[in-house]
Formats: sequence, C-alpha cells, structure tokens
Amino acid sequence: PAAKTAFQKLVNSQGQFLVPVVFVTNAGNCLRQKKADQLSHLLGVPISQDQVMMSHSPLRMFKRYHEKCVLVSGQGPLLDIAQDLGFCQPITIETLREKHPLLDVVDHDRRPNVLVTVVLFGEPVRWETNLQLIIDVLLTSGFPGNPHHHENYPHIPVLACNMDLMWVAEAQSPRFGHGTFMVCLENIYKKITGKDLKYEALMGKPSKLTYQYAEYLIRAQAAARQWKQPIQTLYAVGDNLMTDVYDNSWETELASAAAAHCRSVLVCTGVYNPHTEVPLDTRESITETVFHGHRDFRFDPGLVEPDHIVPDVDAAVDLVFQLENFAP
Repeated sequence: PAAKTAFQKLVNSQGQFLVPVVFVTNAGNCLRQKKADQLSHLLGVPISQDQVMMSHSPLRMFKRYHEKCVLVSGQGPLLDIAQDLGFCQPITIETLREKHPLLDVVDHDRRPNVLVTVVLFGEPVRWETNLQLIIDVLLTSGFPGNPHHHENYPHIPVLACNMDLMWVAEAQSPRFGHGTFMVCLENIYKKITGKDLKYEALMGKPSKLTYQYAEYLIRAQAAARQWKQPIQTLYAVGDNLMTDVYDNSWETELASAAAAHCRSVLVCTGVYNPHTEVPLDTRESITETVFHGHRDFRFDPGLVEPDHIVPDVDAAVDLVFQLENFAP
C-alpha cells in the first residue's frame, strides 16, 4: 500500500516523473510494455516501457547470438519476447518436444533442427520436460535426437536470466524461483557428466550486467530531460539481500559511467525478514543456510549489508529526498 503514496511523491501534477526512475525486475515472463501497463495500473502513475527492465532486457546487447537458432525456456509469450529482444530463430521447448516426441517420456500420458544456444528466461511450467530436453541439447551439441556424448565439453552457450532462488508472492513463505530451476539443471548436468555447467552470461539482479544496463536507462532518461550535470548517486531500493542489495563491485564496474556511488536501501515488505540476521562470524557454516545467491557469485557477508534499512518504499523515497536535500 505504501507504494502508491511513494510514487505520488515522485511525479508532478501532470504525472511526469521528477527524477529518472527505472523498475528492475527479475521477472521474465512478459514484454516490457505489459509490465509497464501493470505498474501504471498498480501505482496510479503513467510508466513507459523505457522505464522497465526485465531480467532478459540485457540480451538486446548479445547481438552475436541474434542470428543463431536458440532454444528458449520459461513462461509467457516466449517467441514474442525472444523476437522483441532481437533473436531471429527462437525455438520453444514445446516445439522441440513436438519435433522429437521420443525425448519427453517422464509424463507417460505424453509419451508415444540444430540448436546452438540455450536461453533460460525464467522458470518453466513443466520442469521435468525442460530439464530433460535442455540436458539433451547440451549433451548433443544442439542435435537433441542424437545419442548423448559426454565429450561435448564445453557445451553450447547457455544464457540465463533471473537467479532468484526464492521470491515472495501471496503465500506465507517464499516460493521457488528460477534460481531453484537452475540449481536443478546444474546438478543434473554435473551428476551425469562430472563437469560443471557453464554460463555464457548471467542476467538479472544482482549481476553487474543488469546494474550497468539499468544505469544506462537512467542516463538515457536524464539525457531526455537535458540534464547537464551527470548523475552522481544511484539508489537501489529492494526487498531481497541477495539480489537488490548484494554489492557485486558495482562502483568499480560502473566507474566508466556517470555515477560515482550506488546506495542500497532495503525494505521490509518482501523477502527480507529483519529478524533473520547474517552471522557476523564468517567461520560459521553459513553458505548453505544464509547464502541464497547463485553458485557463481562469491559469498561475502559485507556485501549483504545494506546502506539503509527502512520499513517500505514510501520511507525509502523520503530517505532519498532527505539524503539528497531534494524538495519536490
């Protein structure tokens, strides 16, 4: 409920944003315009698709894969999403299953192309089918009808969006996210081959690529406003220590861009529980019980310490205005 109040403070009487604002979500099951429409309806302020960044948005920069045939996994209008990002030859898991019906045999009721890249947009509906067919593609170098060959290593490129192990919805406890699906895929691949699954790129919070792209969108908004002074400080507001706060050397990576600082503001209206603390003693066995980040991100307790903790996003906006001496 505090979000509506917060966003009324961020727009003028005509509904135009007073400062550059970007919505960075790890969701990947729709087009940016649909998410912008949803946010506009929920928050009561007009939001454009140029203010929205989905987990898969940075894939627009991966032009070297756009002409290739790619297998896409996830939910929503996958072909529309892939084509909007620039992919010319996307194939869904469902299409692959129809072309190779003998491959998908876990569900007995359903028993009866050359792919060169795998793109994981988000968690699918039928995990066993996606896991089986993605493993088939990886172990056959893109010829899933062929026998498995463990010597096909390194495997064809895998691009993954959204590493969230869990996320909060209406249920009382967090639910599985796409990161959980990735854990399954990684462990199945390792169990079969003895080798680690490798990612060509990981996108979505807290990857550096995602924050760089988000800052690019912020700077584009500032340029459209004809702001002469560069933006010195970015404020990242979120509810998840492992995605919204996890400080993966942002300041070093963003040094070539305009911002000099990135400040994290943690809200208590989602995944984060203020009563669950990260142990100060790093010698304790905390990697399994606390670190919910992806295996390819090193754990450092110092990186999950937010700059500020506030009750909700309305308090976060007030805090930013106070820190910046900004009077709307």
